[in-house]
Amino acid sequence: MRPISAVPHRGEMEPGSWVRISVEYCEPCGFEVTYLELASTVKEQYPVIEIESRLGGTGAFEIRINGQLVFSKLENGGFPYKKDHIEAIRGPVTENPQITNSHPPCVIL
Repeated sequence: MRPISAVPHRGEMEPGSWVRISVEYCEPCGFEVTYLELASTVKEQYPVIEIESRLGGTGAFEIRINGQLVFSKLENGGFPYKKDHIEAIRGPVTENPQITNSHPPCVIL
């Protein structure tokens, strides 16, 4: 696999820098709001990053950076913290960056 390039801060993007984020989420579970919040946070810091979504299976909230799975709600049981996602985007450069911290989804009883 190709290593992910570290992303400079806003306004410091170098020509040829390319990061693509794909988020697969469960729409019936109501996870679109979480995707939109995450996408907004990413675009605020890195406006040139491509971020896309697609519908996934029940309970899914899976994040890929340049095709590499970096977070799986199905494995971690919660959602990623935004700060951890930003850290995974900007480095350090590794062949397999992973987001392992997660917070539980809100539950209203």
